[in-house]
Amino acid sequence: MSRSQWFFFCIFVNNLNTMETIRTTYLGNLRTTAEHVQSGQKLLTDAPVDNNGKGEYFSPTDLVGTALASCMLTIMGMIASRNNFSIDGTRVKTTKVMTVSPRRIGEIIVELDFPTTTYSEKEKKLLEQSAKACPVAMSLHPDIKQTIIFNFRD
Repeated sequence: MSRSQWFFFCIFVNNLNTMETIRTTYLGNLRTTAEHVQSGQKLLTDAPVDNNGKGEYFSPTDLVGTALASCMLTIMGMIASRNNFSIDGTRVKTTKVMTVSPRRIGEIIVELDFPTTTYSEKEKKLLEQSAKACPVAMSLHPDIKQTIIFNFRD
């Protein structure tokens, strides 16, 4: 590969990492639609009732809590798979707590309920460490308190 070909290849690869992932459109009445570019899947958001919205769909701040819970489950699933155990059936209850002034997320409470599988102490530790280190958890501002509760059924 020539030097100029390498240069253009590097630009191409770099652009793969920076392409848009989501297209969002304001529909009016405090509602948006967001499309995942790769899959074409769409979701709607509404402002919550306590902030002049209809509350018929997830609010944008609900999606932050959803992202945290889904990210934790995904990362724990990867760790479990690599270590030959399963978290299939694990459920999460997420509670988003808003502050008043300024209006923002003050706390996200994530309660993970694991299935009746018995996990070793090593597996539990792997799950707890991986959940707390998921990319969304690491991306949230430190002023947002993250309360993570692990309910293992032994």
